[in-house]
Amino acid sequence: MVRLRDIVWLAAFAACLLTGCDSGPRTYPVSGTVTFDSKPVPAGRVDFWPDFSTGNDGPQGFAIIRDGAFDTRKGGQGHGGGPMIIKVEGFDGKSDNPQFFGTPIFNVYEIKRELPKELSVQNLEVPASAAAGLIVGKSKS
Repeated sequence: MVRLRDIVWLAAFAACLLTGCDSGPRTYPVSGTVTFDSKPVPAGRVDFWPDFSTGNDGPQGFAIIRDGAFDTRKGGQGHGGGPMIIKVEGFDGKSDNPQFFGTPIFNVYEIKRELPKELSVQNLEVPASAAAGLIVGKSKS
């Protein structure tokens, strides 16, 4: 005898097959380089925030910077594309604790950029002026 819950489960499975079982908004991978004062940033993080002021409300992405390079496909998360605010945090990479990046080398730097809704390479330059007024405390190691 066929039970109602079996019919519901089968209907949900069929609907999933027909629609592709999308688990959320589409994201797009991005990789690239990050330089500060024309030198590779040793360690840090890049965040990709949708620019809400333009009506973009897609998903936020992030990537870890290692030796001047980042890739959302390597321990990060892709972005939703469109107008984004890219926030860059850079550190000297000198820490005994692998969960910390060391001492900041500049203030959080923001870049507004239109990102494509496809795989892309974005090279980010943080100017020397981003270190102006930086208060360096003790490293979190």
